[in-house]
Amino acid sequence: MPNQYPLTLLLLSLLLLVTSAQAETNVEGDYILILDSNTPNREGLDPSFNIPPSSPLDPVLNYLPDTLTYQPSVNVDKGTTDLRQRIINGYTMPELNSNYTGTHEAWYVSRPDYMKRMIGRSQRYLYHIVVEVEKRGMPSEIALLPMVESAFNPVANSRSKASGIWQFMPATGKNFGLKQDWWVDNRRDVTAATSAALTYLQKLHGMFGNWDLALAAYNAGEGTVQRAIDRNRKKGLPTDYASLSLPEETKNYVPKLQAIKNIMRKPEVYGLNIDNIPNRPYFTKVIAPDQIDAKLAASLAEISYEEFISLNPEYNRPVITKTGSAHEILLPISAANTFNLNLANYDKPLVSWQTYHTKRGERMDKIAQKFGINVSQLRDVNDIPNGKKLNSAQAILVPTNSKNNDIATININSSQASSFNESTNNSQLKTHTIKAKQTLASIGRDYHVSVKRLMSFNQLENPNVKIGQVINIPASDIKNQSSPETKIEKPLEKSTVTTGNFKKISKKNKRTAKHAYSSKKKRSDKPLQRLTNKAA
Repeated sequence: MPNQYPLTLLLLSLLLLVTSAQAETNVEGDYILILDSNTPNREGLDPSFNIPPSSPLDPVLNYLPDTLTYQPSVNVDKGTTDLRQRIINGYTMPELNSNYTGTHEAWYVSRPDYMKRMIGRSQRYLYHIVVEVEKRGMPSEIALLPMVESAFNPVANSRSKASGIWQFMPATGKNFGLKQDWWVDNRRDVTAATSAALTYLQKLHGMFGNWDLALAAYNAGEGTVQRAIDRNRKKGLPTDYASLSLPEETKNYVPKLQAIKNIMRKPEVYGLNIDNIPNRPYFTKVIAPDQIDAKLAASLAEISYEEFISLNPEYNRPVITKTGSAHEILLPISAANTFNLNLANYDKPLVSWQTYHTKRGERMDKIAQKFGINVSQLRDVNDIPNGKKLNSAQAILVPTNSKNNDIATININSSQASSFNESTNNSQLKTHTIKAKQTLASIGRDYHVSVKRLMSFNQLENPNVKIGQVINIPASDIKNQSSPETKIEKPLEKSTVTTGNFKKISKKNKRTAKHAYSSKKKRSDKPLQRLTNKAA
């Protein structure tokens, strides 16, 4: 018996560790791991966020929002102190009566901790989204859609490669101006992705005429919804959302939003307690240096690194760099002045990373040893999987040499993913819709682009494509046909062929006598060359 007591304690400890993290899912059923916060329902929010608005300590008193042109619904109440009530007052979408809705209500009600974490995370972003929704005159419940998409997890990634709180697919993100390269993925940029998502939803609403169908198209694609409508029209059936034959996930999509609307409206009816959400901005934009370590930026703002990443999740590297006309970062309103003041008084290097071009045959462990960094960390920073070898002259990020006190030089054009950089040039972006019997190889031949480049440009794991799939086409490879991808075989030795010696020549060149004689007839005065293009 005495020996069982330590074992019981060990089992209880393991159980507590397991329950400190929960696997959540987005609308596609993809699992998202969310760690519990030490402050339930607040997710480590900036403490000043809960200062009463009338307090002289309120940092929002010094906050000057962008000039807005509002076109809000009649019921919008910007004066309420509870953002949740402001959203409820702006509900304008018709109520959806569906058996699916009750199923999702029961799912949420049975997971009160999940609801707390989701609403806690949302408080960083929800005010901004509500304001943007109101500016466009859209139903306020659209602001709750990230609860369906990602549970407001800013770094959520699905198996289908959707990313961010709005779960943009790579190609859709590019079509709506969300840059994706080695340095940033703006599908995770809270403000940029929100603007793109609302623009996309407005476009879909214009196509289909109501919000239920617009939301269905946001989930399944406009083509899927339009084909379902066309099928029903041919059969003389209704074409509303509930009457369409849609994928199972899409059938659950709008009811899931309806379930969230119902719970947010009257949580007490469902046995839930939802705290007031302050009706105030949480973050503001701050101009940052062209290049600065993310951890240093957090330190200068006097906030945790986790808080910094939750507001700036789009950065892929430990050093954040300017990739547009202005380098703006998001900070809690109370930290903005702190950041500017500390930055002005900071006299040390802002960057502790530099670009390093690898040498032929150089190994990761040797590079890591040279720059005093763990191999696994070096691979993680540069997105180089275990076991993958380096290319010759490949550009990677490494720490600055400890003996060098100069500011490190980061060459943003030397990143590994140059194909990503070119893909963001929307003025040259072409798209192609896959037709019957087409393959990436045949499309590549038509556009003079290699299959490998097409796959990299569209972030495809394999060359398989489906009819109706839309892919992006990079600039033509036609100027690069003399690149290393083009192999030139060594010409055969030139010989003068006569009827008396063609057997001797053919033996020397390891060809049949007939072939040698044919060469004499066709090109006895020219070396035989054959071009083999691997890109075909």
